Amino acid sequence: MATRVSTALLRLAQDTALAAGEFAARRRSEGVQLAASKSSPEDIVTLADRETESLIRALLATSRPDDGFLGEESTAVHGRSGLTWVVDPIDGTVNYLYGLPFWAVSIAVVEGDPDPATWTTLAGVVYNPTGDELFTAAVGEGTWLGNRRLQVAAAVPLSLALLGTGFSYRAAERERQADVVRGLIGQVRDIRRMGSAALDLCSLAAGRLNLYYERGLNPWDHAAGVLMAREAGAQVGGFGADREGLDLLLAGAPDLYRACEPILAKLFEDFMTDPRA
Repeated sequence: MATRVSTALLRLAQDTALAAGEFAARRRSEGVQLAASKSSPEDIVTLADRETESLIRALLATSRPDDGFLGEESTAVHGRSGLTWVVDPIDGTVNYLYGLPFWAVSIAVVEGDPDPATWTTLAGVVYNPTGDELFTAAVGEGTWLGNRRLQVAAAVPLSLALLGTGFSYRAAERERQADVVRGLIGQVRDIRRMGSAALDLCSLAAGRLNLYYERGLNPWDHAAGVLMAREAGAQVGGFGADREGLDLLLAGAPDLYRACEPILAKLFEDFMTDPRA
């Protein structure tokens, strides 16, 4: 029964993401209009972010009126069904603004309270319209890019691992995150910062990255992407036995995860005691 439910939810998420991606891409071709900024002047919201989330919310509510909704651009709503849709309408908004082809619609449906420390993700979709790449996953059913099942890259020594990460929009915190990169980059093959957590996690699932870490992510940034990574064979978590969350999200093949986690723990310990904090 659970598999059938997840499959039905996945189909709805997929149809909704495709419609939303087409809409956002059309808005991008018409010209981007800034609507507001959030945590800093660099942390922007476009009118298309808000319009795309409104479209997603309406499409989901039509099919699933009793479900909850947690989106980046609107007020959270608790539902009556025990399920919540967790949505980032345009993950990678700065890329979207500049016309860089690395942004996506991210939609996940979770069971339980709208808290990544306790919920169970049932299905998720990440759709990049510019590359026409549709990543899908349902619990127990694997991760797929179109019709191709994905698997994380085989473990390599940490020194040969390609990492992905992201930075805060607050300048002082970016400086401290750069210190973490400085402490890590000599121990790995290289580090990429591409601007979309959802697509970074999909890239990990597809074997395009060996490891991914980031601090300060919100639930909508990673709800779908984490399922992609886990269903493709990645270990995902935070510090020690912690679940992924604001403090840290780390994902990779289990051997690499275990090699990198204590290094990041030490580097972020220094981050937390930085007098600039």
